[in-house]
Amino acid sequence: MAGFNTAITGLKAATTDLDVTGNNIANASTVGFKASRTEFGDIYTSAVVGAGSSNTPGSGVTVTDIAQDFSAGTVESTNNNLDLAINGGGYFELADEQGGKTYTRAGAFELDKDGFIVNKTGQFLQGFPVENGVELPLGNLAVTEKESPPQATYEMSLELNIDDRKDASQLLSNYNKDVPASYTYSTTMERVDSLGDSSVIKYNFVEQRPVKEVHTYDFVDGGSGDLSISGFSLNTADFTGPGGTLDATVLGNLQAADPRIFDVVLNQPSAGEIQVIFNSESTQYGNLVTTDVAGGVALTNESITEIAAGEQHIFNFTGGPNYGAGDVIELSVAGVNISIDGGVGGVTAEDIVNEINAQRSAITDSNSNIDTLVYDSANNSLVISYRADAGDIASDSLDMQILSGPVDPFGGAVPSAAAIAPDTEVNGDDSYEGTYRLYAYLLNAGASGEDQTLTIGKAPDPGELGSLPEKGPVLINFNQSSGILSEINGVAVTSNLSVPGLTVQGFSDNDPILANGTDSQDVITLDLSNTSQFASDSIVKNSSQNGYAKGDLIGVSFGIDGEMVASFSNGQNQTLGVVAIATFENQAGLQPVGDTQWAASLSSGSAITNPPGTGLNGTLKSGSLEQSNVDLSEQLVKLIEAQRNFQANSKTLETLNTVTQAILQI
Repeated sequence: MAGFNTAITGLKAATTDLDVTGNNIANASTVGFKASRTEFGDIYTSAVVGAGSSNTPGSGVTVTDIAQDFSAGTVESTNNNLDLAINGGGYFELADEQGGKTYTRAGAFELDKDGFIVNKTGQFLQGFPVENGVELPLGNLAVTEKESPPQATYEMSLELNIDDRKDASQLLSNYNKDVPASYTYSTTMERVDSLGDSSVIKYNFVEQRPVKEVHTYDFVDGGSGDLSISGFSLNTADFTGPGGTLDATVLGNLQAADPRIFDVVLNQPSAGEIQVIFNSESTQYGNLVTTDVAGGVALTNESITEIAAGEQHIFNFTGGPNYGAGDVIELSVAGVNISIDGGVGGVTAEDIVNEINAQRSAITDSNSNIDTLVYDSANNSLVISYRADAGDIASDSLDMQILSGPVDPFGGAVPSAAAIAPDTEVNGDDSYEGTYRLYAYLLNAGASGEDQTLTIGKAPDPGELGSLPEKGPVLINFNQSSGILSEINGVAVTSNLSVPGLTVQGFSDNDPILANGTDSQDVITLDLSNTSQFASDSIVKNSSQNGYAKGDLIGVSFGIDGEMVASFSNGQNQTLGVVAIATFENQAGLQPVGDTQWAASLSSGSAITNPPGTGLNGTLKSGSLEQSNVDLSEQLVKLIEAQRNFQANSKTLETLNTVTQAILQI
């Protein structure tokens, strides 16, 4: 009777179903496990010659396939960065020591003694190692860097705001790096050498004061009258007038040779003194180079003083010493009428200046650029000084007239309605506005701990031999309308994307430095982009440098794109490789090999490896593991179904046995 064989196939099929379901239940907590299901097919036999298939009772059941469910399991977080999960399609590729490849979704990895990333059975995680920023072919991923070597500082970025409200005139006249009252603002930055030693650079910003620096020399004319200033040759004959004014063309040529020079004045041409005046932005900015000319003028005994940067108009009194006896002198100063009664004995020049000063408030209301009106007794003159920030003032800006009276104190003649021109005019100079001297020092650099002045790009003084930058300050300038940088060390700032950099160099602390990591020049590029001069507190907006000390490995992490990044104690990160994700044309054709792994087969096709997140590959999630996709509730129901099927097939055997016994008893 064929029914016995049919019942036996049913028992075998039900047993296989129980085995598969039991295996699913047993692996409900296995990381990366994929549940399986039993698929059945019926068995029919047919005669070569006979009635149709409709008369064939069937021969039982067979297991056609044990298919796996490759749907994703739940991803759970862990505290281990080396635990990896794939969010999407794909498999981790593993290799054993013989090069055999298997594939898994179980991402519980660890480091072996040699730094390779392995699973619990010692197989190597595959990826694309990275060396010196170059991605290599597929291979074993490993943590090859256990420490991060130091890098010397070769770039600095300093963004700050210097308070525009600070009054530069309150600074001490003599700059001293150790006296805060002599500079406007100061900040420090760390500098690291190539051995990882740290030191400190201090930057001092000194706003130029509203003064002009005067270099005064004694001289004796040897006969030719030739002299040399800042490498430029001129002659005492180029000076004209009683005040020794330098010819305008010659002065322009001299200023082209040395842009710091504002004016040159020669007093007592045959044997006396000569004054070279710097513009106000160049105060304390380098030395003045003068050289002796054979048979010419020998300049000696240099002394350096300062004068106000503002315009001065000097009106000399003539005649006197008393003016307007018995009469009234009517003056107009900046549109303000002033009446001076000469009385019986008249008034002196000083009396006239005092009367003018008595109306100073009204005069300055009319001409706000006026600062002071002073009587110079030594020269018997009225000296009107203007505010320094007014710059160059026109000679007729005061509009001073003698309206009536017996005599003009400034001309000695009968007064006329015409405005009185100043006898001497000292041009004003407001170039100091928005200009700062920047100094740099390496702190505690010397053997005895003294600070070292650094070279930051200052060019040699005009007329000086040599072309290399020298120690000393550089000038930085701000636009007075916008408060942003306009010029650094003589180079214009065209935009915030093209701010000229300064080079900090000249370190003498015997600590090596590798600029750009390649050569041994002790050069640091200083970027002052976004530095401003606004009317708010002086602050550092950003300060950074790219040097760092040696660091030890503190951990490894992975990005969603598969990058394996090593972190070091010095704050540096280094990409060591990229995890490979394998996909298959037919993942259902993968062959299970145990340990939650599969092997490629002819049915699945060869593995296609790419980084996570590319093509059909899922992304990587570090510190997580994919759990089994087994649904226990579903499996328990299947267990009941398999048990029912087994019992039913057993009943078929029991029934067939009863029938057989009945036949035997006939």
